Amino acid sequence: MEKTKNLYYIYHIPGKKIGMTRNINNRVIKCQGYKPGEFQILESSYDKEFIENKEHQWQEFFKYKKDFASYDNAEKSPINQFKSNKTMYTNVTDQTTTFNVPVNKLKGFLMDNLGHTFTTSYGVYTVTPELVKILMANIRESMYRNTACYIYNKVLFEEVNKMYNTEPTPTATNPETFDPNNVYDLIRQWATERGIYTSGDSKTQYTKLCEESGELARAILKNNKSELIDAIGDMVVVLTNLAALEGLKIEECVVSAYEVIKSRKGSMVNGTFVKQDYAATTAPSLTDHIKTTL
Repeated sequence: MEKTKNLYYIYHIPGKKIGMTRNINNRVIKCQGYKPGEFQILESSYDKEFIENKEHQWQEFFKYKKDFASYDNAEKSPINQFKSNKTMYTNVTDQTTTFNVPVNKLKGFLMDNLGHTFTTSYGVYTVTPELVKILMANIRESMYRNTACYIYNKVLFEEVNKMYNTEPTPTATNPETFDPNNVYDLIRQWATERGIYTSGDSKTQYTKLCEESGELARAILKNNKSELIDAIGDMVVVLTNLAALEGLKIEECVVSAYEVIKSRKGSMVNGTFVKQDYAATTAPSLTDHIKTTL
């Protein structure tokens, strides 16, 4: 148990940051609001100094801003400079919004600034009593000093959406976007008419995907071409609906995947293409990481 507790991970939020943590579930999923599939595990080690050095190497590789040299010396790191956005003093980065007050004084500070605004990478927020509740429920004390506190911008965005239910219901019937020649739009229209997006959820679609995967395996073992076609088609339908339930379009997901693989190099090994990626061969699976941190 002690070894698991001291295992360090390097995680990657594509386009955002490289980070280091001992608890993927708490640090990345709960605190930062990212779901499995929205981040990657690049490396892990019981050697803290080794993993810190690797973190800086990965940050250089992806051209992200480097963190401080050592987590043990975090409190010695320079204090962020705060700047005004005309209404409130905040330090807003792509990842977080920091308030220049201690946690125990934040509520009073926010209530004194009702009606004022601040801007994050997700949009402009007006301080209301409802927003104050969200901030107080998700605020964290600054790692640099106890006179400042912060919230992850993605967490704020998702919590506000939950409270005000601003996320649109997935649908393919919008006349401005619907294309009758696009089979994915036809699938989404079919699913909308049958209530899959209003009464279903991602978990049920994932279960359905697993069932269809079993059908595909049987078709391959039986070498049955017609069943193979049906199984692949059914899986695409389920994936289309799963993406829509998460506010995505399957077309965008496919394009995103292609952009990742189009320049990938590797070789065929025992009938499987193996990419030239050190992280992929050394990093444990995401499922194993989450299991060890739950």
